[in-house]
Amino acid sequence: MSELLRIENLSAGYGEAVVLHDVAFTLGEGQTLALLGRNGTGKTTLINTLAGATRQHGGSIALSGLALHKLAPHQRAAAGIGWVPQERNIFKSLTVHENLTAVERPGKWNPQRVYEMFPRLAERKTNLGTQLSGGEQQMLAVGRALVLNPKLLLLDEPLEGLAPIIVEELLRAIRRITQDEGLAAIIVEQHPQAILAISDEAVVLDHGTIVHTDKAAVLRTQPEVLDRLLGVAR
Repeated sequence: MSELLRIENLSAGYGEAVVLHDVAFTLGEGQTLALLGRNGTGKTTLINTLAGATRQHGGSIALSGLALHKLAPHQRAAAGIGWVPQERNIFKSLTVHENLTAVERPGKWNPQRVYEMFPRLAERKTNLGTQLSGGEQQMLAVGRALVLNPKLLLLDEPLEGLAPIIVEELLRAIRRITQDEGLAAIIVEQHPQAILAISDEAVVLDHGTIVHTDKAAVLRTQPEVLDRLLGVAR
């Protein structure tokens, strides 16, 4: 398996405040990484740093050999980063279809494929972003990242605050995107078992440093380790 992402000695944060300390790991093409940790341990900062939305103090990030840490956020998107932040950041004054076509890049993912994956969006393609439910906005945020045709998808708590039926729908979609379509992803989530079930690798952060790495399938069968690291065994 070819290496897609390499992070070495990464330190980053906001302004002069350093949140991440000496973070290092690799991810292969087509692999999914579950990024776990208690609240405030640096998970979102790591996702934001990969997308170029923090101040990097040291270390390097390489995507397919390209020095990602030297690029501006829009250049990282062009290089292959698809980012779905917690805030979703959809264009609320545009329709669903306009949201997708405004950022679309050539590739196998296009608005029609997004509609096939999320029929709710197809039914609401002329609705403005402000007219969507929270779950529909999250689907649109994922769809917008997909039509960039990225090499790596970054999902920051994609299931947060959503109704159980929407959570199941999104999990099925994420499984299809990653396992069936082979798109590499890093997923931050507060519900470890749900994400470990669809991930290949797992990294646990604490106080901005990596404190545990393992195969996702192995960590999923170790509730005592999950309880010690995250305070939640289920």
